[in-house]
Amino acid sequence: MDTVQSSAVKACKVCGCPSPLFGVVDFHKSCIEAQGRRLSLSGIPIYYRRCTTCRFVFTDAFDTWSEQAFLEYIYNENYVVVDPDFVEVRPSLNAKAIGLAFAASRSTIRILDYGGGNGRMAELLREQGFSATTYDPFSIHNQLPSCRFDLVTCLEVAEHAPFPTQTIASINSLLNEDGAILFSTLLQPDNFDVLGLNWWYVGPRNGHVSLYTSETLTRLFAVHRMRVTSLSEGLHFAYREVPAFAAHLNLPA
Repeated sequence: MDTVQSSAVKACKVCGCPSPLFGVVDFHKSCIEAQGRRLSLSGIPIYYRRCTTCRFVFTDAFDTWSEQAFLEYIYNENYVVVDPDFVEVRPSLNAKAIGLAFAASRSTIRILDYGGGNGRMAELLREQGFSATTYDPFSIHNQLPSCRFDLVTCLEVAEHAPFPTQTIASINSLLNEDGAILFSTLLQPDNFDVLGLNWWYVGPRNGHVSLYTSETLTRLFAVHRMRVTSLSEGLHFAYREVPAFAAHLNLPA
């Protein structure tokens, strides 16, 4: 694992503005710290940068990693230790929420769960009568679909993207022109300047390499002529025009 880090200011991965070094954490820093648990130190430093304009926080420690490296060091058999809800709890809760939100359109919309892991959420949506497919490069569902979808869900995925602009471009290529993206990722909290990298959501062992602000999201989607409406601090909806199947959500036009 390469741990060499240049102190030179680099360009923000989203807006291109100067992004100096912001701080460093151990590779084993993980999200289970929110539960008061900590992994033993790995001794591997992971450096993060922060954009001076859109305030995007990111690390380039994994930028040159191969798919095999991610599978070996992050998305391995121990991943469930740092994300115990990954296998069943989160997919079940998300499938229930999406099923309720779009129940009236279950027979008319096509859903892609982008970064959907083991495919459990899409499976549960299909049981509810939806047309739902999974894509995840680190699972058995690693074949990018050749068709387009009305709704692309991307839940707890954006923070895992080493190159957010490429990830959003990939999602957009799978989206119908009048479709929408429902995605979740926590935004930096109001007291992030105080918390810094002590924020529990900073978790390189979980693969959390990108930490967003609302300004970052706005810039990220504007390239695709899309606006972002945050439904909560962690749930967001991106679209060009409010699709008919989401009209009941009373989103800004």
